[in-house]
Amino acid sequence: MGNSHEEIDIIRRTLRYCEAGTTHMESGLLRNPVSHYANAQRLAQEQAILFREFPIVVGHVSQLASAGDFFTHDETGVPMLVTRTRQGAVKAFMNVCRHRGARIVTEAGGNATTFSCPYHAWTYDLEGRLRGLRQPAGFADLDKSEYGLVELPAFERYGLIWVRPSVSEAPISIDAWLAPMAEQLASVDMASLVVHKAWSVELNMGWRIALEGFQESYHFCSAHKQTACSAYLDNQSVFVDHYPHFRHAVPLAQTVELQQQPEADWDYRANYMDQNYLFPCNFVQVMTDHVFIHSVIPTGPGKSVFKCIMLVPDDVDLSAEQRAKKTRYWEANYNVVCTVFGEDFAIGEGIQQGLSTGVNEHFVIGQFEAGIQLAEKAIGDALDERLVCPQTLTVIE
Repeated sequence: MGNSHEEIDIIRRTLRYCEAGTTHMESGLLRNPVSHYANAQRLAQEQAILFREFPIVVGHVSQLASAGDFFTHDETGVPMLVTRTRQGAVKAFMNVCRHRGARIVTEAGGNATTFSCPYHAWTYDLEGRLRGLRQPAGFADLDKSEYGLVELPAFERYGLIWVRPSVSEAPISIDAWLAPMAEQLASVDMASLVVHKAWSVELNMGWRIALEGFQESYHFCSAHKQTACSAYLDNQSVFVDHYPHFRHAVPLAQTVELQQQPEADWDYRANYMDQNYLFPCNFVQVMTDHVFIHSVIPTGPGKSVFKCIMLVPDDVDLSAEQRAKKTRYWEANYNVVCTVFGEDFAIGEGIQQGLSTGVNEHFVIGQFEAGIQLAEKAIGDALDERLVCPQTLTVIE
């Protein structure tokens, strides 16, 4: 697939920045109150709104390749069971038995024809319907059709699995919600990729601190002097606002060489890392030949979890020797990114330790730290009910 008009514009802007010695700038500074990072009441509001009312990425389609494949997801505080039905649809349910509330599926993932509660063996099919219960004579008046698993809105789009972690009375239009990023998400073709590795890191920092590490590149050549710095142009990211999401295009150091090439020969993906923010808590980080899906989720005051899925091209058509070589290559990439993330996480946990000192009343967000500014606006709009996600994306003026 060739470059989009947006990508051509990003390259042009990068080359202008390089020539002028400048970078992307928002209109002014943002002074973000420290209470946005440290206030327990605000955190509870964020969890109740951002992590209940909006769809989030919970997995990749290759994790549900066949009927009966399933995985569980618990980090939002809502125990979720996500599966593929015999008809091929993706379904998500509360992982809670309708009898006495036990957790039905305890495994992280697998394949099943039915789900049976370990407490009293109430059994549900892949559609969430209650199919059987032990010694049914004791429940003679029970209408099984009323005691199926509680379903959550679930969607399969752009190779990713999305779930809204609360019951929705009104149908959600996931296509309207993702429309601002549709062209970019479609161009990555994530459905053709497979999971190389999926992992989670428990963090001793608030989720907003972790989130913001992916929303600017100002820190690259200070926090990552020996790792990421040399690979990219220093603090010359381009941001494209696709409210409430945004595209964060980070040019590789070699991008300056495109100045000597005709536009027809430009290859965007070979010269950029995209850290695309999908409101409220996901990133699709597009590298030159693979993709990372990040989720940053609060688990309590000063605590969060970072979940990552590394997606790579399918090696089904490669020889055993070629597959082994590719595996070594992907492992090397995985190790590098873990090192870089570790550098970010160490700094973030230090920030968390300093929040209670009272040294800062607010954090100063620079004009080129554009992603933080854009995300802060969208998060504030959602908390103030100006941004909602029912049937269509609606902003209340």
